[in-house]
Amino acid sequence: MSVANRFPVWFVLTLLLTVNCCLKADDIWRFGKAKSSITPQEFMWMSGYGSRNKPADGKLTELWVKVLALEDRDGNRALLITLDLIGIGRQMSDQITREIQDKYQLSRDRVAICTSHTHTGPALADNLMPLHYLVVDEDQQQLIQSYSQWLKKEIVATVGRALKTMQPARLAWGSGKATFAVNRRNNAEAQVPKLRLEKKLQGPVDHDVPVLAIRDSADRLQAVVFGYACHATVLSFYKWSGDYPGFAQLQLEKDFPECQAMFWAGCGADQNPLPRRQVELAKRYGELLADAVKEVLKSEMGKVNASLVTKYQEIELPLAKLPTKKEIENDAKSANRFIKARAKYLLSEMEKKGKLETDYPYPVQSWTLGNDIQFVFLGGEVVVDFAVRIKSENAGKETWVAGYSNDVMAYIASARVLREGGYEGATAMIYYGLPAPWALESEQLIVDAVNRQIGNGKSKE
Repeated sequence: MSVANRFPVWFVLTLLLTVNCCLKADDIWRFGKAKSSITPQEFMWMSGYGSRNKPADGKLTELWVKVLALEDRDGNRALLITLDLIGIGRQMSDQITREIQDKYQLSRDRVAICTSHTHTGPALADNLMPLHYLVVDEDQQQLIQSYSQWLKKEIVATVGRALKTMQPARLAWGSGKATFAVNRRNNAEAQVPKLRLEKKLQGPVDHDVPVLAIRDSADRLQAVVFGYACHATVLSFYKWSGDYPGFAQLQLEKDFPECQAMFWAGCGADQNPLPRRQVELAKRYGELLADAVKEVLKSEMGKVNASLVTKYQEIELPLAKLPTKKEIENDAKSANRFIKARAKYLLSEMEKKGKLETDYPYPVQSWTLGNDIQFVFLGGEVVVDFAVRIKSENAGKETWVAGYSNDVMAYIASARVLREGGYEGATAMIYYGLPAPWALESEQLIVDAVNRQIGNGKSKE
């Protein structure tokens, strides 16, 4: 007996329509987007290099804050905020997310702040203080303070504009490849040839280019989110610039005029774009990265079901042995202005609190998008070992690991790098104002926190 004979036609049609609607609802997200220029209106101190001796004197490209709002089928909403900045400090991050929570009722786990780590952006009041804020004159300190206050307001205002543009969308994901990142701990810059075919480079890298595409109901590309694990240090001059991530975003927005391109920095703390120091190279690396994204967009991408799970916690990340007060007082007499600035800062902290903290509230955040994407956001300048390990212990290319997120308080070195020492493992702490390197167990604590959040899934590769 046929279905039509057993059930009324109207019942069969209603059932089919209901099933069809449910299938569509599983795929349909809502999204909103907005962006604003955050290029300083005055020539102020730049962030990233201690060798600079004057403020910025020009502009190569605009700097941007970009916001993507996502909402799943159950109304769960989250914000991705990307910034063309070297980093953001804990104080500013807390102030921004609290205001977003007050104004838009979005809890801390639903707001991720990612920075591109460009070294041709402005200095901020609460990031890399001994490298910039604490060693410049009072006029520059005032400019940094004023810009930091304005920036917070501009970010929150851009969030508000994005939330006003919510509309239906479908999400898809894929992963490409770009190979210009080089492990700087294992390859001397002077020895890296212009044509890398001449030499096999050493050390761990992460050349994956994760891509998230957001298309509207007419199948037009409205936003693309992509990441790469490499320092944005091609340029070191005195002009505002988004460096290679900025050029990659500009190229994508040129090729897809309705699209908002958003970059997040992966675990590239020990990765450099080599060779470098020329505008043409920054443009070329940007083109290579944009080309990798476009290859993914042209391919058959994976569907992302409209479900979103967000998590956030701060773990107590321990420092190694702290210096004594006497040792800090000796550093305060150093001829090295950065060592001296950190020492004076630490002494002031000891006077306020009565001691130095032995650990740091380290942020670990994750979003699970659909049935596949595990998007992890880690604070600090994270070395590539973390991405390699976290991917291998979870879902491979479907696990995306961003560094430079929410709070860029220091380099985050793996146990291997901590044992080896050097800049990423030890001395970079001077420029961030922390009193000591991380304890050896810090890598395991971070990885355990990540795996608890995303389920420690088995690799799919």
